[in-house]
Amino acid sequence: MSDEPRGNGTGDGTPDHGSHGDVRNSSSASDRDATSNLAGSFEHHDVTPEQRKRRKVRSRASLATAVALFVAALVVVVAVLGSAFGLFERKDYHGSGDQDVSFSVADGSTTGQIAQDLQSQEIVANASYFVEKFQDRYPEDFIQPGTYELKTHMPADDVVSALMERDEASHYAAIAKTQRMDDTFTTLSEATGLDKSEFEKLSTEKAKFGVPDKFPNLEGWLHPGEYRFPLDATAEQIIQEMVDRTKQTLKDNDVAEDKWFDVLTIGSIVEFEGTPKIYPAVAGAIENRINNPDGETSGFIQSDASVTYGLGKKTVHLTDEEKRDKSNPYNTYANPGLPVGPIGSPSDEAIAAAAKPEKNDYYYWVTVNLDTGETKFAKTYEEHQRYVEEYQKWCSDNDGKCS
Repeated sequence: MSDEPRGNGTGDGTPDHGSHGDVRNSSSASDRDATSNLAGSFEHHDVTPEQRKRRKVRSRASLATAVALFVAALVVVVAVLGSAFGLFERKDYHGSGDQDVSFSVADGSTTGQIAQDLQSQEIVANASYFVEKFQDRYPEDFIQPGTYELKTHMPADDVVSALMERDEASHYAAIAKTQRMDDTFTTLSEATGLDKSEFEKLSTEKAKFGVPDKFPNLEGWLHPGEYRFPLDATAEQIIQEMVDRTKQTLKDNDVAEDKWFDVLTIGSIVEFEGTPKIYPAVAGAIENRINNPDGETSGFIQSDASVTYGLGKKTVHLTDEEKRDKSNPYNTYANPGLPVGPIGSPSDEAIAAAAKPEKNDYYYWVTVNLDTGETKFAKTYEEHQRYVEEYQKWCSDNDGKCS
């Protein structure tokens, strides 16, 4: 029998009390860890109201950002597709239109070309839409050439109606001041489609239009300004309208028929020799020259414009030989008094100036600046020469403008 205390032996395979105590202690530690973890889990969900509020704000911000990105992407996609398929193009205007505008349709223009012109002038909003409307209403018809009075920003349907109301269509022609008869005939031919020869053959048939025999032709009677002739107007009707407008201006200025030649001839020279504001002064100087054969200029008008008209040229420079040429019936340097007829068709202002010239003592005038039209008047030749030198200097400083 051993004297060692019991419970210390291991030979029988049964754990002693010490070993059993170790196992128990280990199990208790695991339970404590699990309990600790569970407690920690409960502590995680036990948040404060302020924490909960901040979490909601962050969540909403994230959602708003996502929505904004989606909307931005959608806008880009719609913009690209809309541009590609013309979804955002304005098809039509509404209302009765805004500003008055004259719209010209050239001979031979297609509906598509007319539509593009209408859009470029902001008469219709969309050329394709106009063509669609036109073809729906007039599939077998076309738009007559001429000038139409329309407005900007009109509904396409209204424009179609206006263009197809043929009674409203017309030929538009603008005759400029100082335009000679030959150039006027060219303008009329281009505007109406009538051959220029139809106008030219009427140029000397003065009696047909009530023009006195003293005039060599219709020069002086084709009144400058804007015209709208009916589409079926003949060359004779067009010329008559222009002559009638000149007669009306003469009547408005109380010009008797026996003074028509003087007023229209002087008026035509005045128009070439100055700007409207000095027309009366130039007319007065011309009257002084004609009425005083013993005066400064011995009765000679000395107008460069009349000489160049007789030469069939357009220039402000004349040679001494050209000025001495008496064979030129429009040469007012070589021949005293008025030329044989007008050198253009004077405007209302020029006719009024010739009918009632300014009373002055001038015999000379010279435009010293062709850009501004500045004109200087003189009573004597010496004074006039100083202004001529001023003009010549301007010409030298502005190469090519005086040729």
